[in-house]
Amino acid sequence: MAFYMRAVAIVYFSANNHTHLMAEAISEGVQKAGHQAELLRITGDQMSEGRWKDDAVMEKLNAADAIVFGSPTYMGGVAAQFKAFIDAASEVWFAQGWKDKIAAGFTHSSSLSGDKQGTLIYMAINAAQHSMTWINAGDMPSHYLGKSDGINRLGAFMGVMGQSPMVSGDEEAQLDAGDRLTCVSFGDRIAKATQRWMAAEE
Repeated sequence: MAFYMRAVAIVYFSANNHTHLMAEAISEGVQKAGHQAELLRITGDQMSEGRWKDDAVMEKLNAADAIVFGSPTYMGGVAAQFKAFIDAASEVWFAQGWKDKIAAGFTHSSSLSGDKQGTLIYMAINAAQHSMTWINAGDMPSHYLGKSDGINRLGAFMGVMGQSPMVSGDEEAQLDAGDRLTCVSFGDRIAKATQRWMAAEE
């Protein structure tokens, strides 16, 4: 099978930088696998009168071979800013412009549970409506294997979950070492799955 560099776009919202740190680690995994990763952070200046719009970001997503979705979990679901992006992509959905792209998702909350599964399910349903192919986490929880590296310590399979204590004031966001390793592994898995999927289509 010939090797071609694939483009993986990681589109996400992050309020306190925890989700951003996860996105960076996923990007690292994609690049370690020999592929291209681009971080596309949803920001407040992309919002106007409650609507999300950024043509440059949409062009990059349309050109990517894979799209990884990321959002913190707020009240059992995605952040409002991320939802605004999803709603703005409805024109792409109507044309099925992302059909057969690889998709995956990740989320973060300050609680061990925080009902993060609801966020990942929402992302997976959105990907299904776009006729994308969803990639799951792919790592067994390390404690099941007698390991102490913390990979998939939260036992997530639909996508990747992260958990960190809340930050306040001038505190700097930090990511659990095991969650970071999980994200790097996830990025590697997404890149390799994209390579296999795209090669089969060529």
